[in-house]
Amino acid sequence: MSDPYSIDKTWMISTGAKIGPFGIIDMVGMDTVYNIALRNGKINNDEESLKMAEYCKKNYIDKGKKGIKTGEGFYKYPNPAYQNPEFLSANKE
Repeated sequence: MSDPYSIDKTWMISTGAKIGPFGIIDMVGMDTVYNIALRNGKINNDEESLKMAEYCKKNYIDKGKKGIKTGEGFYKYPNPAYQNPEFLSANKE
């Protein structure tokens, strides 16, 4: 099972990007992810999208973890772990 840090590390090492997908989600905000999933679920009668929307709401939005704008999402801000030069080390999370 993977976690956001491992996925972002792999992405950043593989692509040379300065930020991974979970860092990007923090930038756009978990409420944006929630709204997209909810709308997709309702329009397409997609149960998986509705489950994702509920998961985002329960585990992030309701806890005030909307991303950069609230100071915490998958990372804590203003100094997220992915900006630390040691982040991409193979043996550190």
